[in-house]
Amino acid sequence: MGIQKGGCGKSTTTGILSYLLKEDGYRVLAIDMDSQGNLTELLSETPSNEFMGRSVLEAMQQDNVEEYIVSINDNLDLLPANNFLATFPRWIYTGKTYQGENLPFQGNPSLILDQILDPVKDKYDFILIDTPPSLSEQTTNALCASEYVVVMFECSNWCYSAIPNFMDSIEGARTFGNKDTQVLGILRTMNDVRRSDAKAFNEMIEEDYPKEVFQTIITRKAPTGRLALYGFNENPEIRQALDQYRNFYKELIERVKGQ
Repeated sequence: MGIQKGGCGKSTTTGILSYLLKEDGYRVLAIDMDSQGNLTELLSETPSNEFMGRSVLEAMQQDNVEEYIVSINDNLDLLPANNFLATFPRWIYTGKTYQGENLPFQGNPSLILDQILDPVKDKYDFILIDTPPSLSEQTTNALCASEYVVVMFECSNWCYSAIPNFMDSIEGARTFGNKDTQVLGILRTMNDVRRSDAKAFNEMIEEDYPKEVFQTIITRKAPTGRLALYGFNENPEIRQALDQYRNFYKELIERVKGQ
């Protein structure tokens, strides 16, 4: 899930898809590549700083992913993140970790995540990666580790202007990575039905990318927003929170199976 703009529903959508996939019996690994750690907190219901020293950052620095995977339940695992993931670029270019260790990196800095996932990729039916709101080393690694990308589109002018640059980043991952990274689709999110400009931007992105847009449009709903508060377990609003995502989920599965 990606776009370099914040507030587009990347973490929420990644968490919901992880939940829906595991409910259908798929084996899922969710990876948090955003130092805010929102996906980590959504799925684990634990503050992201509780994973200090046992996160995706250490997995990449130690070249050992299995040691840092956290089991959420039988079908869902998590590779968590916290705010120290923001030091990832410094480690790549200087060899210095946030703990003061010297661990020089050698290799392609865009393929670190892809390479550490190689030993575990066959254990899962789906690996979902949440990305930060920037075209950073974290995002580049996520794109290069992905076969498919869901581009998030929040119905606004700033997000509309961000789409071409993000599409170029996906093209770069396809060229320089090993996964032939493809756009699976564009998901229109955070739609405010009260705003005429949101409707206009939804129509504009569909005109620009008619084959890529999903038919489902995710609107702003309070129960979905409160997932960050109540989580997926013992949530009295879980049905209302997930309802509109089920149609997107069906579309996504159909596209994946059709590739």
